Amino acid sequence: MSSIRSERINKSVAQELNDIIRNVKDPRVSSSYVTINSAEVTNDLKLAKIFFGCITGDPAEVKKGLQSAKGFLRRELAVRLNMRQTPELSFYYDDGAERGARIARILNEIEEDNKE
Repeated sequence: MSSIRSERINKSVAQELNDIIRNVKDPRVSSSYVTINSAEVTNDLKLAKIFFGCITGDPAEVKKGLQSAKGFLRRELAVRLNMRQTPELSFYYDDGAERGARIARILNEIEEDNKE
């Protein structure tokens, strides 16, 4: 599969899951602010690694909630994307935003110390 096509599929899967995730009724997911950061779909479209972040809530509990809602998410994804095969979803916590915020906070502290 060409890299342009796989990139487009990855982006579409991530965007659609971001929309679908708002309709999940599981309190572990609905009570936390969850975002889908990226998706990596295999070339044969059988598996997809979904990288998520959450601002509020415990990432382990959110992951359990997403695993629980996997069937709903996959069914909705199949309806929206109209792909030949809908990939099996597996979820991974991505703490990139959290690390970025921590680095920004440290840099601000250093800047304030240098002003004094």
